[in-house]
Amino acid sequence: MRVLAIDTALAACSAALLDLDCGGILAHQSRPMERGHAEALMPTIAQVMSEAKMEFGEIDRIAVTIGPGSFTGIRVGVAAARGIALAAEKPIVALTTLAAFAAPHISADDTTPLLAAIDARNDQLYIQLIGRGGRAIIPPRVAGLREAIRIASGTPTRIVGSGAGLIHAHWAGVPPPLFVESTPAPDIDWVARLGAVAAETTPHPKPMYLRSADARPQDAFRLPRR
Repeated sequence: MRVLAIDTALAACSAALLDLDCGGILAHQSRPMERGHAEALMPTIAQVMSEAKMEFGEIDRIAVTIGPGSFTGIRVGVAAARGIALAAEKPIVALTTLAAFAAPHISADDTTPLLAAIDARNDQLYIQLIGRGGRAIIPPRVAGLREAIRIASGTPTRIVGSGAGLIHAHWAGVPPPLFVESTPAPDIDWVARLGAVAAETTPHPKPMYLRSADARPQDAFRLPRR
């Protein structure tokens, strides 16, 4: 199984090539960035494919993160995955950023609850609570900071993702979380690994936004109607 993984949903532009028959990750690149994913992604993918000495026709599937996260970043990654899949006639695995954040920790311990959290700004977070055996207790959703803290403090919990630090900074519960790891973007190697074991593929992955865009029309620049 050969998987090309793509992630541009958050604060990084990342790609990786996994080959299970050759022992794992052949090449990967992850560039921290808040903006500029559209310009950086295809050169990043090209570099990964070159380092792995692989052609697009040789991969078996493409794994791409579909959000939640940056609206623009999500669209960049999904569009690239669709384009490569169409040209190479390969299936796509759509993965959430929350699942990607959780994956390495669930792999290490699937008996302790884990809250994956992404900072959605304005004291809001995208969250998913995962319980024993990797089962979703709370599916991906938007939550206020206070609600996220209440959910995390309901039982001894690990907290991971770009919003983990925000929750921990406002934590008032006793005892403290079992484990906190705040990272700006998922590990692209784990996006690839999830893509290899995922059962469902799709030719047309759809972004998972979870909420409406923050952007609003600016009346000062709106032309009057005649």
